[in-house]
Amino acid sequence: MAAEPPSSFSYRTTGSTCLYPFSELLGIPLDQVNFVACQLFALFAAFWFRLYLNPGKTSPDVRHAFATIFGIYFVIFCFGWYSVHLFVLVLMCYGIMVTASVPNIHRYSFFVAMGYLTICHISRIYIFHYGILTTDFSGPLMIVTQKITTLAFQVHDGLGRRPEDLSAEQHRLAVKVKPSLLEYLSYLLNFMSVIAGPCNNFKDYIAFIEGRHIHMKLLEVNWKQKGFHSLPDPSPTGAVIHKLCITLLSLLLFLTLTRNFPVTCLVDDWFIHKAHFLTRLCYLYVVMQASKPKYYFAWTLADAVNNAAGFGFSGVDKHGNFCWDLLSNLNIWKIETATSFKMYVENWNIQTATWLKCVCYERVPWYPTVLTFILSALWHGVYPGYYFTFLTGILVTLAARAVRNNCRQYFLSSKALKVVYDVVTWAVTQLAVSYTAAPFVMLAVEPTISLYK
Repeated sequence: MAAEPPSSFSYRTTGSTCLYPFSELLGIPLDQVNFVACQLFALFAAFWFRLYLNPGKTSPDVRHAFATIFGIYFVIFCFGWYSVHLFVLVLMCYGIMVTASVPNIHRYSFFVAMGYLTICHISRIYIFHYGILTTDFSGPLMIVTQKITTLAFQVHDGLGRRPEDLSAEQHRLAVKVKPSLLEYLSYLLNFMSVIAGPCNNFKDYIAFIEGRHIHMKLLEVNWKQKGFHSLPDPSPTGAVIHKLCITLLSLLLFLTLTRNFPVTCLVDDWFIHKAHFLTRLCYLYVVMQASKPKYYFAWTLADAVNNAAGFGFSGVDKHGNFCWDLLSNLNIWKIETATSFKMYVENWNIQTATWLKCVCYERVPWYPTVLTFILSALWHGVYPGYYFTFLTGILVTLAARAVRNNCRQYFLSSKALKVVYDVVTWAVTQLAVSYTAAPFVMLAVEPTISLYK
């Protein structure tokens, strides 16, 4: 017998079930259907937001309110009762923002946000057993945690530190006035980024809402020196179309490649005990490649939504082209052609790497690389696979750095040697990343140990 469709909202589900017929028809889990539906609706809402609620016609308060209300609706639609966790954390941390002393505001916000996120990560093991839903409530909670802590540190920089003690980037992003409740809610819960991110800086977001975002970025790159005789008005349409094409291709790869090469193949008896070593290496690479399209899809679509609203302009490149990659979370070409572990990591989940640098790497006095990897693992969750990946990542990073410093100079004497070096380092980098990231997608201890053996 066919299962009864769930009621419109249920404690057994993670959101609205009005799209349940589409879920059955497509054979795709309901939570993923809800996620894609919300992001597509957000895309159309973003175009409308840019055209009809643009800063020239609408006050910042109205733009803040619209972005917040739609964001809250999307969260409830996707995650149902679990969305309460986001609202509780946001309100708790706004209380800290208002009441805490400036010297401690970043510490309290960091420990409360990370502590609450960790408690929710632990509870998910019991809620969802030993699996992981690609669109469960922890995703938005992780993004909100990034934004809460980023803003807290930037407020501390602006109000609690001397300008001469700040780096150039910290000085540029320092927030000198605490945000109002509406600004705080809009920054954390706006419909453009609440579902899939990315994290962004408070000053950039406020400049976007107030209509200063593009002008501010053009002034930073000195647009007159780029050959423009008057202040240009760049349109994001071309960038959005380009990113939607990447999104569509990623979706097709997800529906084909990912389903045909599931990560469970890595712990099959044939793979572990019978396959030749080189076969195992190649198969590991293929399986890990097949696990990427879902990230390419979600992050590129989220970037396109922000661009459609007019947010994400980063300036003008050396050829005079307008760039809309301020919020981009990945550079696919540089990932797939990376010839070093560092290059790969710098172009994967870029905004999370920026957050880790902002709240940890630049601020801790001891072992910044080690502590940054540990914070990254803790932020991702409490599944053992995360810790295998990030602790292995520490060793691989240090090893890659040592090899580059000691060996690279011997291959720079001719173009042929440099090509050989690039090919070898590309292959080693891709296999090292596959080896390091495999536990991340397998999650549990047993399959990880089986693979590593």
